[in-house]
Amino acid sequence: MSTDSRTLETELFGRAVRFDYSERWVGYSLFLLRVVMGWTLFQGGITKLVTYLDSDPSNNWTAAGYLANAIPEGNPLMGLWSSMAGSPLTDMLNMWGLTLAGLALILGAFVRFSAFWGAVMMLFYWAAALEGGILAGLPLAHGWVVDDHIVYAVLLFGLGAFGAGRILGVDAYLENMEFVRRNRWMSLVMG
Repeated sequence: MSTDSRTLETELFGRAVRFDYSERWVGYSLFLLRVVMGWTLFQGGITKLVTYLDSDPSNNWTAAGYLANAIPEGNPLMGLWSSMAGSPLTDMLNMWGLTLAGLALILGAFVRFSAFWGAVMMLFYWAAALEGGILAGLPLAHGWVVDDHIVYAVLLFGLGAFGAGRILGVDAYLENMEFVRRNRWMSLVMG
């Protein structure tokens, strides 16, 4: 076993688990997952933001079209989505949330905070795809229960849980600052 290998021993779902892993490859993997997920969110947000700021109002991005027309029939939250359609606040939260969460992940800054809110956005997108009918509640348009939004939400949870911002990220620097060390509550948003 090489010097960067460790053994993890824990209990998961009531069962003892033990396995060896390479710290080096876990580090590379978490770094790459953080940057790629960050880019995915950033690209989704910045493209919406750029089209929203277009000087021609007919080209401006808005969530209204999706929220008013593309929600599957029988969605249990149809009233909520319809009430959000056309709201400038909904558009701003969507565009800026994706853009800033993505940028924070790319930089490795405030990763736990960004990963949490990114996962919340993904769960909202997933809930918007819920369908009615015999398989009520399953977003069948993109997969049975688990679609890309659930994958992203779980990935974001993992990045926050691991404190992936400490791996070649700004959080590694920030957490060594005296102010942060004196205010340990900040570890809830960094990492």
